Amino acid sequence: MQKQDRAFPVSLITGAEARRAGRFGGLLVGVLAGCLSLAVAQQSDTLPNAVSAAGAIQPANQQKPDEKETQENAKKKKKKKPSRGSIVAAPLPLSSPAIGTGVVPVVGYIFPFSEKDKVSPPSTIGVAGLWTNDGSRGFAVGGQLFFKENRYQVTAGFAKGNLNYNIYGPGDFSDSVRLPLKQTGEGFLGELLRREWWQFFIGPRFFEGHSDVTLNTSKIDVPNLPPDLGIHTTLRSLGFHVKRDTRPDHFYPVSGTLTDFTADFAMQAIGSKYSFQSYKLTWNKYVTVAKDQVVAFGSFFCGTGGQPPFYGNCIYGSQNQLRGYTAGRYFDRYMMDSQVEYRLSLPWRLGVVGFGGIGGVIPGKDQFLIRNSYFLPSGGVGLRFNMSKQYHVNLRADVGYGKDGHTFSLGVGEAF
Repeated sequence: MQKQDRAFPVSLITGAEARRAGRFGGLLVGVLAGCLSLAVAQQSDTLPNAVSAAGAIQPANQQKPDEKETQENAKKKKKKKPSRGSIVAAPLPLSSPAIGTGVVPVVGYIFPFSEKDKVSPPSTIGVAGLWTNDGSRGFAVGGQLFFKENRYQVTAGFAKGNLNYNIYGPGDFSDSVRLPLKQTGEGFLGELLRREWWQFFIGPRFFEGHSDVTLNTSKIDVPNLPPDLGIHTTLRSLGFHVKRDTRPDHFYPVSGTLTDFTADFAMQAIGSKYSFQSYKLTWNKYVTVAKDQVVAFGSFFCGTGGQPPFYGNCIYGSQNQLRGYTAGRYFDRYMMDSQVEYRLSLPWRLGVVGFGGIGGVIPGKDQFLIRNSYFLPSGGVGLRFNMSKQYHVNLRADVGYGKDGHTFSLGVGEAF
């Protein structure tokens, strides 16, 4: 009989800062508790006919009371079907200089899309929320489905809420010049990928979002602001996604590579207020160097063209890039980074990591916030707790150190 694997509730103390400020829709990855599979083999003991000392004949199929009770219990257990999937709930504390202190509650469900499909990775659906003391609120729902023996992959998500955050001024004055903003809105993303050749997936994607950006008057003293001051934006884009994934496990890869490229084209012809292009390329490699020891390498490039809004640029410190920087502190037309992480699994479901890397942001011409090119190093350490032995899904806590200070981040799953 297999041992049942449960997801235990974990209470964590948040630190001084959070790395992924302003991305309340990114914590949709759930954690899977192991499924209990019962397989009980029944034995039918046949006793030879015998004559007792008193001369009484014993029946051949007579069983002792304890043996009969054991077989009855085994039959009851055999009738119980293992659960198809598992539900996990995790409240993630958040403390950020950009959006305040609060909590990100996450509820996820991970399951096989088809019980007969032994090839496709497990599918995930979930919901996440956001609450902070400075007034930021939001929620997101989404899912990623794998089916037809990993022939098709469908991803969809919807987020809605409001964020209070800061953007920073240019050049050497960026530490002192900051503009507090309040942004409300909603967005939807959907894509469909199909496996073609050599483990390449390719398919279309669509995004639509609506938002209003205004000054956060609770953090700035500007008298007599018009009540209708602000920018209303509709973004609508079409694009495509190309991916090649040779990792044997998506939650805790120990070998293989991931190559991922997306291109999105926002156009006024399809109803977008801005016309611009966004390109993102990711390449990760994973190597097992010894028992319970993995080294992960990651590289990322982001570029934008056309005339994007400021939040349509490449934002350093977001999308699981170099830890140690608050999202929104550096953003520009182009961004690139490279990092390496050492991962060690310990007894009692624990683990430790050490990471480091370097990256930079590069401005483009005709940009609203012109800034110098920055080289931004990063390093840090982290703890891991394995919430599912079956899938090796880790709850992570990382402290990252960057050029301007440090950040503390919590998340489900590895950073990259």
